[in-house]
This record gives sequence, structure tokens and C-alpha cells, in this order.
Amino acid sequence: MFREGNLPKRLIPATIALGSFTFTMSALPGSPAIQNAIPMPYFHTDAFAAPGLGLIAGVLMFACGSLWLMLRARRARAAGEGFGDEAPAVGTASPAAMPLGEMPSFAVAITPVILVLAINFIFSKYVIGDLDTAYLATPKYGKTTVSAVGGTWAIIVAMVTACVVLIALTWRRFQNVRQSLNEGALGSMLPILNVGSEVAYGGVIASLAAFAIIKDWLMGLTDNPVIGLAIIVNVLAGITGSASGGMSIALQAVGQQYLELAQAAGLSPQILHRVAALASGGLDALPHNGAVITLLAICGLNHKQSYFDIFMVAVAFPLLSMLLVIVLNGIFGTF
Repeated sequence: MFREGNLPKRLIPATIALGSFTFTMSALPGSPAIQNAIPMPYFHTDAFAAPGLGLIAGVLMFACGSLWLMLRARRARAAGEGFGDEAPAVGTASPAAMPLGEMPSFAVAITPVILVLAINFIFSKYVIGDLDTAYLATPKYGKTTVSAVGGTWAIIVAMVTACVVLIALTWRRFQNVRQSLNEGALGSMLPILNVGSEVAYGGVIASLAAFAIIKDWLMGLTDNPVIGLAIIVNVLAGITGSASGGMSIALQAVGQQYLELAQAAGLSPQILHRVAALASGGLDALPHNGAVITLLAICGLNHKQSYFDIFMVAVAFPLLSMLLVIVLNGIFGTF
């Protein structure tokens, strides 16, 4: 698409980052992203925590990121910069491009997305709470509560349902459904193992005496639990170069403490959930971030060519959105 539009290929990583590392990952209420799921057992919330503030943050990230990329593309075009790799004339179709008539309709494409959000909402708010879940309090099931695990259940049900519906709607397009499912299951193993290892690594780090010193110093920077949580998650996400890893370490170490501080101050746990998610998507996208490095490698580019734009859309604007949410919560409360 960039080649056909004769747009600079150095903007491709930032464009992908805007759609993957920002508002869809940490801001939009109901998002099944792991960064939106990790806070749920710590604060007994669901994926729709602080929906109004999440929407505002998401819109700001998307608007600022889109305007920035369009400005950069406009300046490049004015300077005579094209795709940079034997770009064809504008409007010339790529030989590998799929004819429009062979693509699924927009309705088919958007249906699974709508189903994930709708089913997640229905199960989180209405269905799971009405189930008989007293058995969760027994040692066999970890002495937990439905408020700690219900959000995760809702996301799993929503994702499975959306996958089944997508297969049904596009059945004739599959050459081998079993092979596609196998490849999808195998592909899921890497992120599952990554997140699992990050959580385990976080548990080890949180138990170290040296980390206790750093934790106490960070917690001593402010008495405001919302601001304090934002600082700790951002710092740890930046150090680890991982949104989920940094947030896991932070919440294992201070999640319960900040929950108690927030409750004592009359603050809703929902704002802790949303700020933790937003903070995880701030400094995580520094140059050493694994996703950033992988994205640049896939695009055949380097940090010098593309990282500045990645920084703007995936670090600067998310941090701005997080600050706005904290200010709005301080003025109007959680909504």
C-alpha cells in the first residue's frame, strides 16, 4: 500500500505501531489485549474499567498519531521523497495485490471485532456475576473469587466465539481449516510463553531485597496512588522494554498496596486498572523493546530511519494521553 501510494517506507513501522502498540493495546475499553487483562485480578475489575476515560485516551492517541504521520508524509512528499525502493507511479496496482472483488465484505471483516466487544461486555456485566461460583473459594481452585477471574473468563469466551463465527462466515475461503487452526494454535504459543515467563520473572524480581529499595523509593515520590502507580509501571516497562512484563512486575510488587491506598482515599479501582494499562504502553516502546526491534527488522529498516516516528506515536502521545486521564480523573472522578 505504501509503495502504491508512493509514501516513504520509513513511516511503515510507526503506522503499524500506532495500530498495535497504542490505543488498541491499553486504552479502548473491552480490548482483549493482554495489557488490558493483566490488571483485572489485582483490582477485581473487568476489561471495561473506566470506559469514558479509556475512550478519551484512545481517541487522543489515534488522533495525534494519525495527524503526526499525515504531517510527516506531507512534508516528505513536498520534499520529493517517495517510497524509496523503485516505487511505481501513484495509482499503479501491485502485481500481488488481491482484486477488490475477491476480498471479504466489510461486514464480514468487522463482525468478529464487534462480537468480541459485545460478548465481552455481556459476560462481564451480566452473565458471569449470576453464575454459582462459590466453588472458587475452595483450595482446589486457588481460594479465589469470581471478581478476580471473571474478566478473564469473559475475554476467553468472546475470543473463542468470534473465532468460530469467523470460520463459519469464511468457510469457503479456507483451503484447510484444520491446518489453519493448527498454525494459529502454534503461533499462540510464543506470546503465551512470553507472558508466562515475564510474570514468573516478575515474581522473582519482586522478591529481591534490592527491588524492595527501588519500590519504596518510587512509592515515596507521591502520596497519590494513581500517580504513583503510573510512575512505577512506566519505569518498569521502560527498564524491561515490555508493557506486559513491566506491568506484571509492578502489580505483583505494589498492586495490593495501591488498591488499599485507593480504597482508603475513596478512589475507584477502575482508575487504577486504566492508568496501569495506559502506563504500560508508555516507556515500554523505547529502542530496546523487542516488538520495536522485530517490527523494524520485518520492515527492513533501522532505528535511525524510523524510530523517531515510532517514539512519537508509541511513547510521546500515549504518555500525553495517560497524563490527561489522570488530570480528568482528578477533576471529574472515574467515568
